[in-house]
Amino acid sequence: MDAYINNKRLRIKPGQAIGKGGEADVFAIDGKRAVKIFKPPEHPDYAGNPTEQQGAVQRIAEHQNKLPAFPTTLPAKVIAPLEFVFEKSGKQIIGYTMPLLKNTQPLMRFADIRFRQTGVSAADVIAVFRDLHKTIAAIHRSNTVIGDFNDLNVLVNKTQAYIIDADSFQFKGFLCRMFTAKFIDPLLCDSQEKSLMPIHPYHYSSDWYAFTVMLMQCLLFVDPYGGIYRPARPSERMPHCQRPLKRITIFHQKVRYPKHALAYDVLPDDLLHYFKQVFIKDNRAVFPETLLADFHWTRCLKCGASHARAQCPHCFGYTPAAVKATVTVRGRVTAERLFHTKGVILEATFQAGRLQWLYHENGCFKRENSQTVIQGDLHPDIRFRLRGTSTYMGQNNVLAVIRPNRPIEQISVDPYKTQSVFDTNNDCHFWLHNGQLYRNDRWGQFYIGDVLAGQTLFWAGPQFGFGFYRAAQIQIAFVFDAIKSGINDSVNLPRFSGELVDCTCYFASQYGWFFSAFKENGKIIHQAMIIRRDGVVMATARGEKGDGSWLGTLYGKCAMGDCLFAVTADGVVRLALQNGSITALKEFPDTSPFIDDFCHLLPSPDGLCVVNKQEILMLKIT
Repeated sequence: MDAYINNKRLRIKPGQAIGKGGEADVFAIDGKRAVKIFKPPEHPDYAGNPTEQQGAVQRIAEHQNKLPAFPTTLPAKVIAPLEFVFEKSGKQIIGYTMPLLKNTQPLMRFADIRFRQTGVSAADVIAVFRDLHKTIAAIHRSNTVIGDFNDLNVLVNKTQAYIIDADSFQFKGFLCRMFTAKFIDPLLCDSQEKSLMPIHPYHYSSDWYAFTVMLMQCLLFVDPYGGIYRPARPSERMPHCQRPLKRITIFHQKVRYPKHALAYDVLPDDLLHYFKQVFIKDNRAVFPETLLADFHWTRCLKCGASHARAQCPHCFGYTPAAVKATVTVRGRVTAERLFHTKGVILEATFQAGRLQWLYHENGCFKRENSQTVIQGDLHPDIRFRLRGTSTYMGQNNVLAVIRPNRPIEQISVDPYKTQSVFDTNNDCHFWLHNGQLYRNDRWGQFYIGDVLAGQTLFWAGPQFGFGFYRAAQIQIAFVFDAIKSGINDSVNLPRFSGELVDCTCYFASQYGWFFSAFKENGKIIHQAMIIRRDGVVMATARGEKGDGSWLGTLYGKCAMGDCLFAVTADGVVRLALQNGSITALKEFPDTSPFIDDFCHLLPSPDGLCVVNKQEILMLKIT
């Protein structure tokens, strides 16, 4: 791709890609700058979608006037345009350069328990929101509204928050035309519609509404309209997307509060009252900075629960907790506790007939035999895998292979953003280096095939693996044999039109179950695909994040034989391929007390293993 800055040609290669949204591709062009290129209507991401194609035409036309009028008084933590990028004739703006951010995480991850349990404290979260509060206030003083304010356009480095996608800001008569369903103020929407559909322009108050949504979900791990609404009367039932229009919040008596979320009574009374005023009573105002300044999170010395009150809400009339039973029976399900830690379980797998796990406790990384692997602190960028007695820890471009009574082996690997890209199965480990996929064998490294350096993700199963790379106008998916050399890159993976948020894959012998989350039309959509060993996509299914179904989350799943077991709001469900579609074959409601949206499932000959933050259970179903 060629672009022009100050009449000088800039050659952009796919390997430089660092981001992809619904409207633009982003590339690193040197150590200090990035360039954002708007997708033209003929972009492959819009193929077969005339609505998106027309939207691209309109956005690019508006940018010709909007970008030259961009405010010059915005705070430094707004990643604003530096220079305009033109097509060859120099007449049309097709993008802009901006400061390059490094080592950041989207704010969305701070509402993810898996991310937070790797050493990101609630105090860190409050520090991030204090910083973000100052930036929003400064933006508003510049007579500018953020508009489509969401947790993907806030990037965090330590406790510093930066706001990106500034070209969609609302100022000087230019409206923001994008929206994200979870963060759009329902007061801006048509209350008669069946889902959130904005009909009024954004306002300063709508930015503070979105800020309040983000704060709640980062503190409690649930957004204002999370949980499952289950009224007894059929006439009162409604799709999840209608709840904001009716103000059916987590505080509603007929909403089942998520088990993974923190109880909201751990919050200070003033903050809890404010949340209710905003989401139930429609109070709209500048978020009171004092609610953050006076916020201090602590851990109860009696019961160990975290809270932000003067007294622990769980310890009025406190009596020591009874020892938790190691075996619990619920209907047809018997749950046996196999392991418990005061720390946090980081990785677990069932390989070669053995359940294995890694946990962190008292400053040490330990295996299932309680032996210390290595000492050190948790870090959110470290990725873990296990194979036999070997422990794999990867960060950025270094993979450490730690084996008992042997020196630590270090392998150079390609990172994907801040994550090392590697995996293991029963027999070996796999990694990427300089755009090539390898596995180990008795002679060292075994070359499998070529991929796109810095842009590739993959997963390895017992018999085969699956991966893909996506940059600019390129999207290639592939499968590879776990033993033989060669990559089959003819997998017909449906194209992600929007920003890819997360993805993972579960394997049985012949099938891989690939799950992805991406932003589409203001919502986070989850997509499941069954991919056969030869690369044929056998079936697909789509759902919405948090809808309570097996598609509501990417995690809490495991493949066994030809089936997939998945967590839902009502217990585990068994799914399989039938007549070209993914079908729920059987539900196991008695498993409900032992699972939540953020647990992991592992197959076992003895039953189903459930891995939570601090314990591992074996579920046996009669």
